[in-house]
Amino acid sequence: MAAPMRRILYTTVIFIGFAFPCSTLHQDEYVESFFKSGHTNNWAVLVCTSRFWFNYRHVANTLSIYRSVKRLGIPDSQIILMLADDMACNARNPRPATVFNNANQHINVYGDDVEVDYRGYEVTVENFIRILTGRLPPGTPRSKRLMTDDRSNILVYMTGHGGEGFLKFQDAEEISNVELAHAFQQMWQKRRYHEVLYIIDTCQAVSMFQLFYSPNILAVGSSQVGEDSLSHHVDPAIGVYIIDRYTYYALEFLEKITPTSKKTMADFFKVCPQHVCRSTPGVRTNLFRRDITKVPITDFFGSVRNVELSAMTIPLNNETDRGEGGRQNKGEEGDRMEQPEHYRFVEQFPSIEETREKETAVPQVKFSGQFLVASSAFLALVVIVVFGRLAS
Repeated sequence: MAAPMRRILYTTVIFIGFAFPCSTLHQDEYVESFFKSGHTNNWAVLVCTSRFWFNYRHVANTLSIYRSVKRLGIPDSQIILMLADDMACNARNPRPATVFNNANQHINVYGDDVEVDYRGYEVTVENFIRILTGRLPPGTPRSKRLMTDDRSNILVYMTGHGGEGFLKFQDAEEISNVELAHAFQQMWQKRRYHEVLYIIDTCQAVSMFQLFYSPNILAVGSSQVGEDSLSHHVDPAIGVYIIDRYTYYALEFLEKITPTSKKTMADFFKVCPQHVCRSTPGVRTNLFRRDITKVPITDFFGSVRNVELSAMTIPLNNETDRGEGGRQNKGEEGDRMEQPEHYRFVEQFPSIEETREKETAVPQVKFSGQFLVASSAFLALVVIVVFGRLAS
């Protein structure tokens, strides 16, 4: 009888030994998959680096992208807009307070609710680098800060005059591709982004991201090294070019996108082929870990909306059941004015009554699944041992 008892005992011990690791492993995999689910918020940094009236198109480029990302859900609080000049209020503008990106004036990209965070001489290389790296003075308002984290997807769009390995800021200074690459590396080391989409519309645009070495960056430029990025068309009423070719066709594509669109980044990279742009757009994907054919365009141009789920049932009063003027039939009491209900935000701190209730309430003991499995196994072992002794 001793041999069967030993087998039963060994089997029970092995079962207990595997119960804990399997349950813990399953929970660890669940938690790990949760944190690898992707980004949780979207931001955009939109930069126009050019001043002067003849660079009207660069302001229109930036405002076109600004309008698209706002329409797709990114709020102004998560958009850093940098405009080196105010074309809407320029004395040469025949249509004050407007900026159009089409000679037919289909879309006023300036709109009625544009929020410019950095304007005029605030648009400098130093400020741009400080925004990306988070090294701003303590007194900088929240609206001028890029408050991202390691779950943030960031769209960085830049337009202006550039050359091989540099982009000019206001014809006074320039940012090099080395400085830009190091800025993104600082962002990665400081866990300031999850993924970045970098778009640049300028001459020899590809040279600006050739030196990138930080992970999870997807980059696209409007022209190759040695090529110029050309304008699209002139507005005769203004007398200058009003939008660049690459941004024009990118905006044409984005106007058809909705928050539920199934278009991917691979589709976006085809918006302006060489025979349309007159230059050759370049794309860099080797730093990006995902397949661009499976990356929704709304991962960068849209916004993640936080939803809080609740198991509580909240009763809602039907206001239409009440009589005119807020009166309601009260039977024998007659009609009287119904007092309107006042709603308020939930208190951030618990009230004294709630605290006392919690102190006097009887604590409820809850057991974890691991404890129940171990307890059941232990009881089974005790029963087996008892019955074994009785049988012997």
